[in-house]
Amino acid sequence: MNTRGLEITVGAFMAAGLIALFFLAMQVSNLASITAGEGYEVKARFDNIGGLKVRSPVSMAGVRIGRVVGISYDQENFEAVVTMSIDPAYSQIPDDSIAKIYTSGLLGEQYVGLDPGGSLESLQGGSELMMTQSALVLEEIIGQFLFSKAEENAIKDEL
Repeated sequence: MNTRGLEITVGAFMAAGLIALFFLAMQVSNLASITAGEGYEVKARFDNIGGLKVRSPVSMAGVRIGRVVGISYDQENFEAVVTMSIDPAYSQIPDDSIAKIYTSGLLGEQYVGLDPGGSLESLQGGSELMMTQSALVLEEIIGQFLFSKAEENAIKDEL
């Protein structure tokens, strides 16, 4: 009898562990807070979105106000078009706000950050943010740094 009770306890502990792992996976993958059909959609165009993905957060002043719901490529203007769903509770965002792509955390998850503008008009469903700042690409920054150092060395060698 004692062995049977131990087996049941271990089984219950394992089930609780699997449930905890499932909830952890949902939090990490950003699937836990997906809301279907709620909010209004806003678009923004970027030259480079880096590693931005669908379901990435959209935040303003550090508060999550929405999610990226779509990413497409405009073949005429050669730009990435990011569609964001903004929670209806945040309906007073100025229409001249700036959309920027930021990187957060050690793993480098990218998200869209909105900086408020000064307009009295608010964003509406179907609006497009006109001012954007693309993602910083680490390889480009390193390349620029190395190029500037090589140029400095070349000038020193001439002198």
